[in-house]
Amino acid sequence: MTLADWSVAVLWVGLTLYVLLAGADFGAGFWDLFAGGNHRGRGQRELIEHSIGPVWEANHVWLIFVLVTLWSAFPPVFAAVMSTLYIPLTLVALGIIIRGAAFAFRKASDTLGQQRLFGAAFAVSSVLTPFFLGTVAGGIASGRIPVAIAGGDLLTSWLNPTSVLGGVLAVGAAAYLAATYLCADARRSGDPGLAEAFRRRALATGLALGVIAAAGIPVLASDAPRLFDGLTHRGLLVVILSAVSGAVSLVLLLRRRFLAVRITAALAVGTLLWGWAVGQYPYLLEPDVTIAEGAATPAVLSATLAALGVGALVLIPSLWWLYSLFQRPARPPDRARTRT
Repeated sequence: MTLADWSVAVLWVGLTLYVLLAGADFGAGFWDLFAGGNHRGRGQRELIEHSIGPVWEANHVWLIFVLVTLWSAFPPVFAAVMSTLYIPLTLVALGIIIRGAAFAFRKASDTLGQQRLFGAAFAVSSVLTPFFLGTVAGGIASGRIPVAIAGGDLLTSWLNPTSVLGGVLAVGAAAYLAATYLCADARRSGDPGLAEAFRRRALATGLALGVIAAAGIPVLASDAPRLFDGLTHRGLLVVILSAVSGAVSLVLLLRRRFLAVRITAALAVGTLLWGWAVGQYPYLLEPDVTIAEGAATPAVLSATLAALGVGALVLIPSLWWLYSLFQRPARPPDRARTRT
């Protein structure tokens, strides 16, 4: 593998982590939107706040990681994507800001009206943000981003059948991941009723996601034929692995194996992302720019990979410690201290 290939691989690992971690956070906001009224949805919203509260800001580190790596290692691609797709990317940025602010303000509000206002802003932005991210992915995957500053159409580059499919899949995948993750969180918090509620939602969204993915086959065949050809040839084994992982996840949900299903659900979504990468290889922007053509100089790639390696020595253990702390079962109170 060349330095450019290694740079793409590192970038895609960061993108996968963002999808699996921040995607689940967005999905939690999706379920917050449909939790019900103030009384009926209180338990669900409290579980969601408890689950994502410690990590929702940290997960966006991976988005920054992806953007910086793309900018440093593949500057012509970064310039083309950011200039042509600046409308959905601006909406993504606004969605992330509104979502974070609303999440914080809802928790600090002491009136029901304010809580509802900020809760609605949090939930709606949690749905729209992954949708616009999916439209960006669809525009890139369908070959609508030429190598030029704002060289593509500013509207049809992300308002097209493949982009809409990508947006719907992104929202569905986020909701699916969140539901599967929240099952274990609800069980660990001692609420089997909530665990069952999210289990049903995970089953429903998993089945819906499979139907949407199947319905998207003719969409890709007609609107993105190069991507379709790559997915049905080079990326076929990865796509099959994604489908099998999704089926295994449904079985595990039926059997209430909530910890194991976290792995298989993440594998199903992650391999779908990698199927796109394998299917599009060796192009970064079809049909014009390959990985080698869009890469920076070897000196820049070497420096970028070295800097990322040093940063990973600090970042990965820190995030691992953060996640592990909040995934531990709650310790019972010390009786001796309680008596004193």
